[in-house]
Amino acid sequence: QVQLVESGGGLVQPGGSLRLSCAASGFTFSGYAMSWYRQAPGKDRELVASITSNGGRTNYADSMQGRFTISRDNAKNTVFLQMNSLKPDDTAVYYCNARHLLYGFNYWGRGTQVTVSS
Repeated sequence: QVQLVESGGGLVQPGGSLRLSCAASGFTFSGYAMSWYRQAPGKDRELVASITSNGGRTNYADSMQGRFTISRDNAKNTVFLQMNSLKPDDTAVYYCNARHLLYGFNYWGRGTQVTVSS
């Protein structure tokens, strides 16, 4: 059974930091590109950051570049998102995504809420 379980969300003040984790199981984690997406109320889901299966390349949305860092530990089947200098506009539900680039398999977690507010 495929599972992606996000954790680490919560309430943080503007300028603060959070580290999200996504624990994967039920599939060969090291064969999948991993991404973080987010969805704010009333808005479409948007890509935050992605990382290749071996961790060699990363990609970020322009508004997150320099503030967020995606990483992965294939030995622990976990992907991380370090978020610094958080802004109220970063408030959203953050979702973990796994995608097999060759076969097209695509899995989603249930999300973790991040609220940036004073």
